[in-house]
Amino acid sequence: KQKQALAKQLNLRPRQVEVWFQNRRARTKLKQTEVDCEFLKKCCETLTDENRRLQKELQELKALKLAQPFYMHMPAATLTMCPSCERIGGVSDGSSKNPFSVLPSKPHFYNRFTNPSAAC
Repeated sequence: KQKQALAKQLNLRPRQVEVWFQNRRARTKLKQTEVDCEFLKKCCETLTDENRRLQKELQELKALKLAQPFYMHMPAATLTMCPSCERIGGVSDGSSKNPFSVLPSKPHFYNRFTNPSAAC
């Protein structure tokens, strides 16, 4: 009924009105698909960056795990605790500004290169 009334009002055939609405729906769907695609591309980029960061962190933690036996053989008197970031460190020999090592006392995924503590 609406198609017939609109066709009569616009002086068109009902089939022309039908095709016009089909085309409009197709254009709307295509635009929405493009918007969705752009959103998914951004999500993919974000997840890829996050994946790279986590892979790097994993490698650092694996390297840290391999280095742990060295720290475990240190006498307890030479170890100090950083109260701010809860990391164990050895006594400084003066060659470093940071007297605390990178060995975490507990796994909290702290990266000293990107998030240094003010106390260290």
